[in-house]
Amino acid sequence: MKAALITAPGRIELVDIDDPAPAPDEVVVAVAACGLCGTDLHILQGEFAPTLPIVPGHEFAGEVVAVGSHVTGLQVGTRVAVDPSLPCFTCHYCRIGRNNLCERFSAIGVTHPGAAAEYVAAPAANCVPLPDHISTADAALVEPLSCAVRGYDVLRSTLASHVLIYGAGTMGLMMLQLAKRTGAARVDVVDINPDRLATATQLGCSEAAATADALDRPAWDVVIDATGNAAAIQDGLGRVAKGGTYLQFGVADYATRVEIEPYKIYNQEITITGSMAVLHSYERAADLFATGVIDPDIFISDRLRLEDYPEAVARFQAGIGRKIQVQPLPRPA
Repeated sequence: MKAALITAPGRIELVDIDDPAPAPDEVVVAVAACGLCGTDLHILQGEFAPTLPIVPGHEFAGEVVAVGSHVTGLQVGTRVAVDPSLPCFTCHYCRIGRNNLCERFSAIGVTHPGAAAEYVAAPAANCVPLPDHISTADAALVEPLSCAVRGYDVLRSTLASHVLIYGAGTMGLMMLQLAKRTGAARVDVVDINPDRLATATQLGCSEAAATADALDRPAWDVVIDATGNAAAIQDGLGRVAKGGTYLQFGVADYATRVEIEPYKIYNQEITITGSMAVLHSYERAADLFATGVIDPDIFISDRLRLEDYPEAVARFQAGIGRKIQVQPLPRPA
């Protein structure tokens, strides 16, 4: 089969490799679509170097084309979205239900061959069948949505909160949609990209601006960084209202550093927290997706061929568009 392979930091090759075969508890999925995200760039930069070479791609959906000998409940032809998480289930964090903090962290497309390929193997238990009205390719959005759902699990957002989101890329826009869904009184969005701000406005944010200063508000109950950018993080930490919460949701480089004010955190009872990947949120995200909580035609800006994976990465790095997908085996669905 054809696949994109990250062979070394900064290097992507299009290669022919063997088709995967399912283990007894696995299925093989013909990939309808695979989305790109910040984690893919971190892998490409070599921050997960021990995993190289690796076929990336952890946001995906497709059709089951082979099933392992122990698999029940799925059959050839079932359309599925797939949770890429591969926790060990035996370490301390897995045993206390914090699988996303697994000491032996593993995931499809990160440590195991991913979906930037025509076919990918996945545990049957990770597969969520899709309802008839959902496009298979569109369902690759379930994985990033499940990360956003996890973010709101961490926030435990209260009704009528005033929310500020840094970043109007895919994840920031998903956080915007969920903020509205969870009863925020207002949701403001900051981004330096005017096209992305226009999309945030289209999706119903209260105000959109290139800087938080332009919003002319003193502080927000909830501040969410969906950029991973040091300047945005530093600015956001200073915008949290008394008793409020700052959520680090964007994936920052390992070397990113910002300053905090310990006395202010103490004196104003500010919570600083983070949200890591998926935790008991994938099937809930699939249910939300089926209700139309996000519009795939707005969120997916680019649908490219697998052969164009390097171009897809270049567009993502340049901040062009919103969610960028490659479609290894395009098919009507």
